[in-house]
Amino acid sequence: MQKNTPTNCETCVNYTYDDEYDCYVCLVNLDEDEMYRFMSGTNYACPYYRLDDEYGVVKHQM
Repeated sequence: MQKNTPTNCETCVNYTYDDEYDCYVCLVNLDEDEMYRFMSGTNYACPYYRLDDEYGVVKHQM
C-alpha cells in the first residue's frame, strides 16, 4: 500500500463482521496514535491494510 493513499476499510481483509457486537470491526489493535489519526482524518493510510482480493488468491493457487 502506498503511504499517501487513504484506507478504505470495507475492502480490507482485517475488516470483518462480528456476530457478538452485530457490526463490522477491525481485527487490528491500533495503538493510541494510530487510532487518533484514523478517527480524526479522512486521509488515514493504515499500515495494516491488505486488500481482500479473493480472485487474486485463487489466481495465485492455479
